[in-house]
Amino acid sequence: MGTIIMAAETGYKRLFNLDAQLLHDSILLAVAVFVLFLLLSYLLFNPARKMLEGRKQRIADELKGAADDKEAAAKLKAEYEEKLKNVDKEVEKIVADARQNALMGAARIEDEARDEAHRIVKRAEEEAALEKSRAMDELKSEIIAIASMMAGKVVSANIDTSVQEELLDETLREMGESTWRSK
Repeated sequence: MGTIIMAAETGYKRLFNLDAQLLHDSILLAVAVFVLFLLLSYLLFNPARKMLEGRKQRIADELKGAADDKEAAAKLKAEYEEKLKNVDKEVEKIVADARQNALMGAARIEDEARDEAHRIVKRAEEEAALEKSRAMDELKSEIIAIASMMAGKVVSANIDTSVQEELLDETLREMGESTWRSK
């Protein structure tokens, strides 16, 4: 206050006196502000800048990751669409193979059934031939038995036993072995 009073007494009227004290206070204030600025910069601005840089880097990484994921998803989508296009072809191929296998299986089963039927018919024919042969043998035996009974009755009435034996031997020789064999 003394300065303002002094200035009023001298007739000098200014807002402030530009003297050494003011200059000294101004420089000290500027240095204090500069030191305060450096201190705050070191304590507040640099960590804030680092935090912002870190956040900026994280966002950039996330954007890059999202772009990579989007690209990978697009590739997968293209692959799946291609597979979906090929699925119809694969299904047709599988169905065609199944049909072909079924037809081959049916043909094989049919051939096996035909072969089995031929074996059954052949066996039945062989059994029928055996039965026919047995029936012929039985018939021959019965005819021989009947013929010998008839011949015995006829001969016994007409000739004696020595003539009978001679006739039987002669008949057997004429007939031979081939007559008694099965055909």
